[in-house]
Amino acid sequence: MKILKTLLIIIGVLAALMGLLWIGQGTGWVRWPASSFMIDLSEWTVRGAILAVIGLAMILIARRIR
Repeated sequence: MKILKTLLIIIGVLAALMGLLWIGQGTGWVRWPASSFMIDLSEWTVRGAILAVIGLAMILIARRIR
């Protein structure tokens, strides 16, 4: 179970960080990379928020595993 817990935390953190990046790009706050097709597109803000919530849920689930 320890391997599962560690894996869920790692994947959850990566998903949450990627979601935050997508939110930043979708809102236009993050303009990296400059050639990204995601910049200033609100659909990526929504997708990023969903991914960030999924990542946080994975972290919370992993913390409940004994």
